[in-house]
Amino acid sequence: MEVKIGVQNAQRELVLDTDSTPDDIESKLTEALAAGGVLRLADVKGRAVVVPADKIAYVELGNPTASTVGFR
Repeated sequence: MEVKIGVQNAQRELVLDTDSTPDDIESKLTEALAAGGVLRLADVKGRAVVVPADKIAYVELGNPTASTVGFR
């Protein structure tokens, strides 16, 4: 699953590919926002992304779209 995280005062969003479910990510986000802590997610390669909850502008969950090559 592809996760895009918009961070306040940052020009680019964070994009990662993870094996987590949408429900799992939503519960982690809810906990981080309620506690005023950090959102910690791991990607498919085992790297971690840690974002302060109070700096999160938005989180977009979805499947990556495959790039098409050529004309139809």
